[in-house]
Amino acid sequence: MVELEKEVLPLPPRYRFRDLLLGDWQTDDRVQVEFYVNENTFKERLKLFFIKNQRSSLRVRMFNFSLKVLSCLLYIVRVLLDNPQDGRQDWKLIIWVDRPLPLWALQVRYITTILFLTPVCGLCFQGNVWEQVLRVPFILEMISAIPFMITVILPSFRNLFIPVFLNCWLAKHALENMINDLHRAIQRTHSAMFNQVVILISTLVCLMFTCICGIQHLERAGNNLTLFDSLYFCVVTFSTVGFGDVTPQIWPSQLLVVIMIFVALIVLPIQFEQLAFLWMERQKSGGNYSRYRAQTEKHVVLCVSFLKIDLLMDFLNEFFDYYVVILCPAEMDVQVRRVLHVPLWAQRVIYLQGSALKDQDLMRAKMDDAEACFILSNRFEVDRIAADHQTILRAWAVKDFAPNCPLYVQILKPENKFHVKFADHVVCEEEFKYAMLALNCVCPGTSTLITLLIHSSRGQEGGACSADQWHRTYRRCSANEVHHIRLEESKFFGEYQGKSFTFASFHAHKKYGVCLIGIRRLDTTNILLNPGPCHIMGASDTCYYINISKEENSAFVRGHSEPSWGGTGGNTRGVHQTIYHGLTRLPVHSIIASMGQSDVHCQDLGSTVLGKERRHSIAPVLELVDGVNNPAFDLLGDQSEDEGGEEEVTVGLCYRWVKGYPLNSPYIGSSPALCHLLQEKMPFCCLRMDKACHHTSFEDARSYGFKNKLIIVSAESAGNGLYNFIVPLRAYYRPRKELNPIVLLLESVPEADFLEAICWFPMVFYTVGSIDNLDSLLRCGVTFADTMVVVDKESSMIAEEDYMADAKTIVNVQTLFRLFPALSIITELTHPANMRFMQFKVKDHYSLALSKLEKKEREKGSNLVFMFRLPFSAGKVFSVSMLDTLLYQSFVKDYMISITRLLLGLDSMPGSGFLCAMKITEDDLWIRTYGRLYQKLCCSTGDIPIGIYRTEAHKLPVSESKVSITVEDYEDTREPREPLLSRSGAHRNSTSSEPVSTSSHSSDHPLLRRKSMQWARRLSRKGGRGSSGAKGGAGSAAERINQQRLTLFRRSERQELNALVKTRMKHLGLSSTGFNGMTDQGNRLSYILINPSPDTRLELHDVVYLIRPDPLSLVPNQGNSRKCSAGISESHRFDTQDSTHL
Repeated sequence: MVELEKEVLPLPPRYRFRDLLLGDWQTDDRVQVEFYVNENTFKERLKLFFIKNQRSSLRVRMFNFSLKVLSCLLYIVRVLLDNPQDGRQDWKLIIWVDRPLPLWALQVRYITTILFLTPVCGLCFQGNVWEQVLRVPFILEMISAIPFMITVILPSFRNLFIPVFLNCWLAKHALENMINDLHRAIQRTHSAMFNQVVILISTLVCLMFTCICGIQHLERAGNNLTLFDSLYFCVVTFSTVGFGDVTPQIWPSQLLVVIMIFVALIVLPIQFEQLAFLWMERQKSGGNYSRYRAQTEKHVVLCVSFLKIDLLMDFLNEFFDYYVVILCPAEMDVQVRRVLHVPLWAQRVIYLQGSALKDQDLMRAKMDDAEACFILSNRFEVDRIAADHQTILRAWAVKDFAPNCPLYVQILKPENKFHVKFADHVVCEEEFKYAMLALNCVCPGTSTLITLLIHSSRGQEGGACSADQWHRTYRRCSANEVHHIRLEESKFFGEYQGKSFTFASFHAHKKYGVCLIGIRRLDTTNILLNPGPCHIMGASDTCYYINISKEENSAFVRGHSEPSWGGTGGNTRGVHQTIYHGLTRLPVHSIIASMGQSDVHCQDLGSTVLGKERRHSIAPVLELVDGVNNPAFDLLGDQSEDEGGEEEVTVGLCYRWVKGYPLNSPYIGSSPALCHLLQEKMPFCCLRMDKACHHTSFEDARSYGFKNKLIIVSAESAGNGLYNFIVPLRAYYRPRKELNPIVLLLESVPEADFLEAICWFPMVFYTVGSIDNLDSLLRCGVTFADTMVVVDKESSMIAEEDYMADAKTIVNVQTLFRLFPALSIITELTHPANMRFMQFKVKDHYSLALSKLEKKEREKGSNLVFMFRLPFSAGKVFSVSMLDTLLYQSFVKDYMISITRLLLGLDSMPGSGFLCAMKITEDDLWIRTYGRLYQKLCCSTGDIPIGIYRTEAHKLPVSESKVSITVEDYEDTREPREPLLSRSGAHRNSTSSEPVSTSSHSSDHPLLRRKSMQWARRLSRKGGRGSSGAKGGAGSAAERINQQRLTLFRRSERQELNALVKTRMKHLGLSSTGFNGMTDQGNRLSYILINPSPDTRLELHDVVYLIRPDPLSLVPNQGNSRKCSAGISESHRFDTQDSTHL
């Protein structure tokens, strides 16, 4: 007990019982820490006042600078008051001067202040004392201060000469420090260029002032020069003029001149070199955008990783009325620099080298005052995901710096889109690209249609006096764009308030030539394309229409003209002259005239007889539709076959088809779309077409027995964007009987998450192979395909030479074109300029003429220089760079991205229509004109036509070289008796169902027909001699060898290619039955007419683009809508026949 008591420490008296219970009764070892103690010392306080505090430091330095300048001014006053004796040389005049007493008192007062400030400022510096003492500014201070202090002690030395003019160098040093403190005080980044210019000017002034004062003082013992004479001498000497009228006479002044010249030759070149270096650096970085200009002029900012000349010109053409500030971390390209030196762009484009992640660079670009900021991803980056990550960081940085600045972002990969959903407008490149390529397969030319709609054009490309009719028609219709206006403010649509949408659309097109495609209610932000006949137009509705110009820039001219379809005049294509010819005469306003009478009046209900031709009647478009009970609107009439069959046999298994939303999406942010799906997902092993599994033994496309032709997509890998290629082709509104099987030709096996997303879609398969391998093409079923889509490879987008990025794709497509001429090939290119190499023919004079036309358009500065290229006008080629204009257009038209997504099927709004197409057959030619077709569709199905895809025979002037080529083509197609092709079947591909214009083409040219007949007679004579020789010596081996030689010699290039394909098919165990390699489509051209005139005559095989209303909006009354009367059964046949897509 005693030991325990000894171990217990006594409690301190200040601890209470509560502390004992809490255990806090140990010895207190806490230490109180005081902060910023050292700053309370005298030295730290001086440092805080003279250095750390920017404002107080700036005041002290300004006061010091003023003292130095004042000392120099007092020296000048002393010189002006001095009056030495003339005519005698006295060396004492150099040592002694005449200094008045008041002036001496002022100088002493100044020196006293200097001597007080110098030690105080010296206390603020840390380091060796001798380093501070031996500094040049301190030595100069002592040279001017100590002699004055001596004169205070010894009055006899009051007139001693003191070189006070050397204080100019101290003033220069104080000015440099003052500028630095000034920029620190106002919290703005100073310009190094400005500082260097100030230093150079101050150095030059100090040299001149020192030389002037020194020569003037030394010449007191010689010529007794005045201060002005000394100034004149120094200027003449330093400018290397040297008149010689004023010269120093004594050796001290001459020595001073020599010393000053050497100093100038050493100091000034160094200063100029630094200034030139900073100027070059500023030229690279671009300097700053003026704050005054940013507040008075409108400007937009473009943020890119690397700037290409094509991207720059597309951007500048869209923002012609704005100042453009380019913020790019890379140096300016040589081509970009050359363009920005053009006076047209030099005044409006400012190139700043910097990063969007730095606030200083964003401040240089005046991002907070910008009208908009465009952030574009570098599609030429090797790692496209990394390029998207850089774009995301730029978007975040801009939004953090300028939250009120509208943001327009371009993203490459769809999985990164949700990171920038806060932006005002976002365009995902792969989403739009694959959706556009998918619609190209079922609605030909969709990519060209969208490209022409989003590009600004006045319809003047190609010149008004083009020799080809299709050039003029295509050029006029390409000027149509999408515009908007409020209904109550519109003259186009104001009179249709309270009427149905289809009634307003038809009559506005008939009267004004404008195509109403959609509306937006005041109480919603969703745009509805063709909401159908049940929608009643309201005064607050925003109308979206297609026209050459917006209504505000249109002039209205009353007039009537006869319909051009009835005559054979010059307007063979039926484009109304009044509406289009006014466009070239009026560069700003388009003239919207009356479109004529097209025999589409409502009173023409009965059938009339015109001569011996029976003219069918078209029902009027109703102003109001009584619900959905009107039997004329059977929007789900062609869906009946979907309900009839309950099961579909696919891959040896029974799968039930359903309509629903896909269960799995490969990325976040994809819009839900109602599609044709399988009730049970297909096993992953069954998705691969070229390999059998335990579910099925099929190993090629022919074994599956598909009813429709294949759609093959050649891609480097199965990216998430490829999902958007499948969804539009499996949309719920496409009839099951018209769905084409989709085969993905990939270079690597897709990942499991992608297979999980596509395994729910019917008739979707993949194979592993490459487009440059013939065996891979044959295994994926290219001989049974209708369309081949070639997607540009990401790995080939980077090349040492920019335009060589498409080299591999172009050569592969050219090989496909030669091997399978009947195959419709849709190609994606990196650079639009490479379109001229698609389906390239060396001796094609028409292509050479189009090339000259393209050069002329490029010289004019057109942004659609490639529009007359045959592959582009036909929709066979597409460049993803065309989508950049969509993002630029959204700055002026914020609805363009939404409308484009609805047209491509990327978004599906309830009640909004969709884009489809129908083909004009011989049974439909009784309609005759586009205006009557417009009325027929509006009164029957509620469809809104927006354009025509027209295909014509390629008629060219005949030359000898062209004749030789065409004769060879005829030889290719007229060799049915060759032994190597004897097993070819009579199967015709779907693309060859259209009439091939070979015979008509030959009949149009007598010289060509005569050459063909001569060639046929020579061939028949050779064949006769060969056959007779064979009869004479049937058993002779030499005759058989000669016959084989003759046969191989006669065989054309195309026959050799056909033989190669059939040999490879036989080697792979594939049947060559049905392969037809003789079909040639090279003598046809296709082009698009957007919103043509109502008088435009319809032609056979025209494909009409339609915006069809949403079928789901009429599903509840679907039974009533199918009770059609016998009187309109004939007209309804037109609605359901081949009217979904080509």
